[in-house]
Amino acid sequence: MIILRSIFFNLVFYANLIAQMIVMTPVYFLLPRKASWIVPKNWVRSNHWLMEKIVGTTFEIEGLENIPTGSYIFAPKHQSFWDTYALLPWLDDPFYILKRELTWIPLFGWYVIKQRMVPVNRAARGKAMSAVMERTKRELATGRQLIIYPEGTRRPPGAPPEYKYGIARLYRDLQVPVVPIAMHPGLFWPRRKFLRFPGHFKVRILPPIEPGIDPDAFLKKLVEVTEAASDELLVETVRNNPHVPLPATAKRRLRELGA
Repeated sequence: MIILRSIFFNLVFYANLIAQMIVMTPVYFLLPRKASWIVPKNWVRSNHWLMEKIVGTTFEIEGLENIPTGSYIFAPKHQSFWDTYALLPWLDDPFYILKRELTWIPLFGWYVIKQRMVPVNRAARGKAMSAVMERTKRELATGRQLIIYPEGTRRPPGAPPEYKYGIARLYRDLQVPVVPIAMHPGLFWPRRKFLRFPGHFKVRILPPIEPGIDPDAFLKKLVEVTEAASDELLVETVRNNPHVPLPATAKRRLRELGA
């Protein structure tokens, strides 16, 4: 049943994306930029509903009171395609720094461009990267929220942390709070696999790290608070979902934690 439900969910998920993108295009492009966020945010909500009804996966969010007003850097753990979109409805006016090639995709790229995402040429150096930083500062100055994954790429649950120093440079240069987020969607929507597993997990939004401390001290604190919460949630999530198959990284980390 898990295989059949996973296949069905994947088909419906992408059909929902294409259908909503086409049907809602007139609404999206006629609305003012910020108001048009209602279209992708409603798409996200529909995906949560589909995942609950088809797969049987639900989640809850702890710590919404920790989200500041105005500009900040939203820094989630990155395990799954799920966490690239799932929290958008709880953010006021977010944006990403993303590969410029994504803006070339028909229709999808037009959606991205309208929301003033910041495209970057990963092969660029010097002046081009300075332009990306200046554009990011301008967006934050309007009260927006930058979404950055501190580890840079998807990591399996329980994997040793590999935080990139880029988040510390952004913290130093942008001078806004950084909000860490711990969660384990990768147990239910694993990276590089089509299987989706039923169960329930928590997203924990941690208190923001305010600007002004040394970048090295910031990075150390970010890793410490995020990984402590991640370990706690890993133990709790596995305990409450004993049927979920665990990757080797999660099994190893649970042994290290004595759980």
